[in-house]
Amino acid sequence: MAGFVPLGDASRRSQAFPVVTTLIVALNAYVFFKELVYGDRFVFYWSTIPVYIVHGQRWYTLVTSMFMHGGWMHIIGNMVYLWAFGREIEDAMGGFRFAVFYLFGGIVAMLAQIMGDPLSRVPSLGASGAIAAVMGAFLVTYPRDRIKAVVFIFIFFRVTLIPAALLIGFWFLIQVFHVGVVTNARMGGVAYLAHVGGFLFGVVMARLFEDPRRIAARREWYANWQR
Repeated sequence: MAGFVPLGDASRRSQAFPVVTTLIVALNAYVFFKELVYGDRFVFYWSTIPVYIVHGQRWYTLVTSMFMHGGWMHIIGNMVYLWAFGREIEDAMGGFRFAVFYLFGGIVAMLAQIMGDPLSRVPSLGASGAIAAVMGAFLVTYPRDRIKAVVFIFIFFRVTLIPAALLIGFWFLIQVFHVGVVTNARMGGVAYLAHVGGFLFGVVMARLFEDPRRIAARREWYANWQR
């Protein structure tokens, strides 16, 4: 078993405290606590169930479901990825634009998942689609940055620096590879279609949401920091 866990951008530092990213992490933690307290009934009520969406019902769940998770490893993994990539994208977009981008990315990702099996009654939930949008935006904005990551093979691991384009590109190829498996299985599991849909949204829309003044200021600061 092999894989990697991104820890953050080693090539630059955020110029301001990532308020929105921190609030998103806190909101996910709060909702997960509510899931633990109220159980399955709470999960089914606020999760996206495709068959309801295609019949024009419970559209609010396209938003609420992106703040819910199926277990401890699910939420921990998602929040690690969000913290690794979200801070720099929030810095490039500004708090308000980043919040809007994150929400729209999550909605598009969930709609992509629904398209794979529109009559499914299996609840879809998780922040991974929105986080995939953030990763797509990171690939467009900072493709040459190096990401500090923990790479592990079975019980062996090491902390290393990986080019953002390589790490995110490899991650995306894994999602694409698994899409066919998931759509054929027609059952619950990892929402690979949501990952692909969210990622493509991030790649296409990143420039629209970026604040050019922030990007220019960060690049100047980065150039000075590297000297």
